[in-house]
Order: sequence, then structure tokens, then C-alpha cells
Amino acid sequence: MIAVYGATGYTGKLVAQELRRRGLTAVLSGRNAAKLEAVKRDLGVDWPVRPAAVDEPAALRAAFEGASVVINCAGPFTFYGAPVIEAAIAAGAHYCDTTGEQPYMQRVFTWFDEPARAAGVAVVPGVGFDYVPGDLAASVAASRLEPLTELVVAYALTGFGATRGTMHSALEMMKGGDEEYVGGRWRRVGRPPLRETFDFGGSIGRRLVARYPGGEVVTVPRHVKVDTVRERITASTFAPHRLLASAVPALTAFGVGPLMRTPLRGAIDGVIDRLPEGPSEDARRGSEYTIVAEARGTDGRVGRCTVVGNDVYGITAVMSVEIARRMQADGFSGAGALAPAQAVDAEDFLGFLGEHGVSYRVESPARKGTRARA
Repeated sequence: MIAVYGATGYTGKLVAQELRRRGLTAVLSGRNAAKLEAVKRDLGVDWPVRPAAVDEPAALRAAFEGASVVINCAGPFTFYGAPVIEAAIAAGAHYCDTTGEQPYMQRVFTWFDEPARAAGVAVVPGVGFDYVPGDLAASVAASRLEPLTELVVAYALTGFGATRGTMHSALEMMKGGDEEYVGGRWRRVGRPPLRETFDFGGSIGRRLVARYPGGEVVTVPRHVKVDTVRERITASTFAPHRLLASAVPALTAFGVGPLMRTPLRGAIDGVIDRLPEGPSEDARRGSEYTIVAEARGTDGRVGRCTVVGNDVYGITAVMSVEIARRMQADGFSGAGALAPAQAVDAEDFLGFLGEHGVSYRVESPARKGTRARA
């Protein structure tokens, strides 16, 4: 049985729908009993409903009793994630979540690796669109090239409409404190170039990109021998207009973190709370993404793995449910805090995603690459 925490939120509902579609049994959990019952009615299922707040450790632990895996969809995870992990471990359940918050992911690996190992369970953060495809693509691109001097994970998104939860998490990420992996160690980010481009290949080509505090910086060095990991995202993702997009790298270089530590943060949170919960189904399916992992070996050879798909939130539900299903299956022996590529086989999982509109291609290692350039 799989427990879904945060089952009344936008992503939580999609995860619950995917569990029902797959014929799996689930426990619905979260803070509000009435809303959980409404989700249960809408799904037309006879699943247990177990309300519990993150500040109620005993109730959380009881909510997860008998569950083999907990999928946590309740963010911002920096505020609410740790108690859910603690309760899952105490209940003897594997854990995964749909976070996109890099600083939180780093804390998961620092705080929960040893407790999870001791309990014989796995803790896998970031099992949605952020950051399963990028982490798995990095593993594939790096194969037969390690050790690497550099690995770049670059995102190109169009038509992306964020949920309220994603917006709140993004504000938390904008406070700063994100890291990069340089010289074989994690460190606070320095100032990136004011103008940088990356060649995505195909119809996208070379685009202006900005630094992105992604989770692959946290996960990839745990399963790839690499000196430096960098994350980039198309500037047009944040500002579709060409002139506005040109300003995005400068904003990320000089930072807006101080503003997010003033009363302005609360005001913005209030505005977000009055917005629609998330994009409509049609809008959701209209989003498209291309993720490129480019690996550069110490011998100069370059390998690339490109993942293409649509519907960021829909694929998040598919991936989190499939990873949870594999974690509860006989034969899964993972324990401790794991990257997605440590929990599942990269190429096998990317192949599975082909059934859900996601394609990937691997370019054979070559002497000449398409690295990001200033």
C-alpha cells in the first residue's frame, strides 16, 4: 500500500488519480479531513483517509502505518518535508517526494541517509519532473565516459504554467543559499556570466540560458564521477519576450535573494494564494520540455542524452507512482538517501516513460561537444 501525503493539493490529486489508474491501493493523508474525504469521493475509491498535520508526529506515524512507500506532495518542502520523512522512517516505509527545492534536497542527504539506512528504507527526494529525467539523463550521458571534467544539465521549457505550490517553492529557492558542484565539492554559488548560451540541438538550437538551482547538482555527484556539475535553463522560460529574457541572466547573477527576506515575500505569498490552484488540463498538456545532459570526459570526449516530453505535472504523477511501485516491489534493496538513478535503472526507466509520451536519445561520445558558452 502507498500513502500519499498532501493528497488534497494539485500534484497530490494527480498522484492519487495515477494510483487509481494503475489499480494500486493508497492511503490519503494531509491536514484537512474534509478535503481528503472530498478527494476520495471524486476518485470513487474506498481508500483509507488518515488526516495528520506535520506538527503531529504521532498522527503522521499512525497515518503511514502499514504503508510500504510514502509519496510526499506537500510543499514548500523546506518547511514541511522533514517531519514527513521522519514519520515514514519511523513507520518502516520507503519515502519519495516531488520537491524541486535544491537546498532542501541537500539537507535530506545530510540528515536522513544514516537514519534511513538504519531502518532499512530508502529516501528519494525529487522524483517528479524535477529531477528524475535530468538525473537519469546525466547517468546515461556519463556512461563509458567517466571520470568527467564537467556535466551540464540544461532545461528548455515552453508553455509552462506553475501551480500555487510550485510558486511558493520557487520563492523559497529565490532566497538564495543554492549550491553548485565545482572541483569535486559543493559550494555556495558564485556569480555566473551575464550572458551565456547553450546549444540544445534540433529545432531549439542555441539559446540564451540562466543559472538554475536544480537538484541534479545534489544528486548527480552521488552516482557519477565528475568534477563539476552545472544547471542552466532557457531565459525565455521566465520571460518569453525577447527583451525581458535578455535581462534574466543578470537578475540571476546579482540575485533577488535579499528581497525574499523582507516583508515583500509575505505580500507575494498572499498574492499567490489568490491565484488558481494550477493550470487547466489542456494548458498542462500544452507545455513542452527538452532536457539535455551533456557530459565531458577527461579525455575530451562528449556524450549527450536528450529527454523530450510534455505535461510537467502529469509526468510528475506518472514518475512518482512508478518509482514508488518499484520501491515496494520484491527485490528492491535500496536503503539510505538515494538519487533517482540509484533507486532505478536509468535506461530502463527512461524506456518506461516512452509509454507516456516521453522520448530520449543518446548521442555517441564524440570529440566535439556543444557546451555552454559565455
